[in-house]
Amino acid sequence: MNRRTTALSAAVALAASLALTGCSSSSDAARDGKPELKVSGAFMPKPVTDMAGGFLTITNDGDTADRLTSVTSPISDDVTIHETKDQKMREVKFFDIPANGKLSLARGGNHIMFMSLKEKPEQGDKVSVELHFEKSDPIKVDLPVEAANHNPQQH
Repeated sequence: MNRRTTALSAAVALAASLALTGCSSSSDAARDGKPELKVSGAFMPKPVTDMAGGFLTITNDGDTADRLTSVTSPISDDVTIHETKDQKMREVKFFDIPANGKLSLARGGNHIMFMSLKEKPEQGDKVSVELHFEKSDPIKVDLPVEAANHNPQQH
């Protein structure tokens, strides 16, 4: 029984040290002065005209802010980023992504705008985009095409 307890204690200590090592290395990366960007919740409602919107969330786990400066996609040569204020859309040059914060592009708010679509994607398709930033390397994202009325905030 005593050997089993000692072995179990050693295994728990080893697992804990490995877990802490993993945590500290990711924390060290977050403190190296660079943005750490991740994209989630990406989607495009099925377009009903030759225009479409794109929505996603960019989370920055780094201690340095960044900016989304542009978006490119093979589906359109005219992709812009828009803010919505007082129920009016207008193109902007960039969106800030705060350190240890996030940028949400959502229906009724800030979003990606695709003009003059070269093709109309259908529900179930994926639209490839590349997000460009002031400091970080570009990130490629596939936007799943959802129903025209899809709104994840309603779920």
